[in-house]
Amino acid sequence: MSDVAFAPGMPGPAPVPDGPVRAFLRVVVIEHSVFALPFAYVAALAASFNASRTVHWLDITLVTVAMVAARTFAMAANRIIDRKIDARNPRTAGRELVTGAVSVRTAVLGATIALAIFCVSAAALSWLCLALSPLAVIPLVVYSYAKRFTNFPHAVLALAQAVAPVGAWIAITGRWSWAGVVLGLAVGTWIGGFDLIYACQDAEVDRRIGVGSVPARFGVRAALNASIITHVATFVLFVTFGLMENFGAWWWAGLAVTAAAFCYEHAIVSPNDLSRVNRAFLTANGFVGIALFAFAVMDLVSRGLTW
Repeated sequence: MSDVAFAPGMPGPAPVPDGPVRAFLRVVVIEHSVFALPFAYVAALAASFNASRTVHWLDITLVTVAMVAARTFAMAANRIIDRKIDARNPRTAGRELVTGAVSVRTAVLGATIALAIFCVSAAALSWLCLALSPLAVIPLVVYSYAKRFTNFPHAVLALAQAVAPVGAWIAITGRWSWAGVVLGLAVGTWIGGFDLIYACQDAEVDRRIGVGSVPARFGVRAALNASIITHVATFVLFVTFGLMENFGAWWWAGLAVTAAAFCYEHAIVSPNDLSRVNRAFLTANGFVGIALFAFAVMDLVSRGLTW
């Protein structure tokens, strides 16, 4: 390797293009699995506690694989379906499928592989999980089209995300659980609520190109107010889940931290200042998922969950 330094303004070596796998992972933003995955774990661990007070690591591993695969499929499908809309929005015009950094063929192949992995993982968990798997996949695809026929695509996203904790509970116990449904609704309203905030930054563009959303139809202020109401409902559902599952002090401490995070998230965004939307979307919400999962684990362990 040459020891010659490149002077300012002097052309350096050409960047090495990413391989197809790495490029595809950028398309699906794999790191955003941090949002829903912790709550699938909360459901799986609470179900394990109820069933045997023991964590079954194979099942937890399969739940993890199924969750990540389903989310990867959903994100790839969304990027494929929305690529023409993304090209008309300055904020999203740099996405890989728009610029050609990743081909549609590569994205379709990645989505197909992810869907196959999801189905295999569901089958490995139980026949019931496999039979119910279309109920998880269909809302994920419908969400990508929802903005074309409704001003409330956030509600479709909420429904799609609510499936994860319910599915994780069924994966562990093989049975329906109303506690799992309550946790699923909490996760759905949580994600739907911050999607309302996130959509505010595209309100003007969405109106111009005919994309449906609450901010585009009713205004940014109405969307932010709706997000606050939705997150109040989220908090009530988290409280209800804790009561149904007899959680103790650790869970309630986690909810106090969650309440503070919600307040912070809504305090830093206003109709006149959307500059910190990404901080609210990524930092605050990523923190909520990880923190509440950690407090839930401490609570379950303190009550006798064994590893």
